[in-house]
Amino acid sequence: MSDLDITVLDATATVHRESLRHRGWPVELFVHTEASIRHFVSQDLAERKPTMARLVARGVPLLPGDGGAAVRRYCEEVLQAGPAPLPAETLARARYALSDLLDDMQGAAPGPEGTAVAVETWRRTAEMVLDVNGCWRGGGKWLMRELISLDTEAGTSWVSRLDAGLAAALAGDTTLLRVTAEECLSLAGGWLWEGFHQAASIDESR
Repeated sequence: MSDLDITVLDATATVHRESLRHRGWPVELFVHTEASIRHFVSQDLAERKPTMARLVARGVPLLPGDGGAAVRRYCEEVLQAGPAPLPAETLARARYALSDLLDDMQGAAPGPEGTAVAVETWRRTAEMVLDVNGCWRGGGKWLMRELISLDTEAGTSWVSRLDAGLAAALAGDTTLLRVTAEECLSLAGGWLWEGFHQAASIDESR
């Protein structure tokens, strides 16, 4: 059921994406210029998710010649370099958010609110694990793929523990998810709630 992602490099094209079917197969076309690829790679870097870079660098060329070779090299270099170190302020906000969620999870009754808190705790823990290990993030299935890659390289078990922890939390037992999240927090600098301070950014010209 997976769709086929095809990047089309065309210097004269209007940059766009298009979904269609070819012989019954769902296809996603991503039509770009070299400049637009570099633009979207830059945007992705800010989110620590190398979607565009991976699509270009790891794709299989469908046409002969070296068309797009330069931008493919650029994308491969981005992937190999990995994400930039997480700024201290950004990490502090992530620690605060996860600490706050753990407080919410402790007080949440089983039901819709408890489910929402458990799922968000699972997601933020997974992202923080990747951040503190200098790994790329991902969304949806790619979040787990990035964690699987980390576990494989580092010999850790974050994926299985988070998966089991979330399943248990949804069934009413938050112990494993809490312990896993607290271990992640310890790697990032520890629990952060009391004393957290964040200045507001207000546009006074409006």
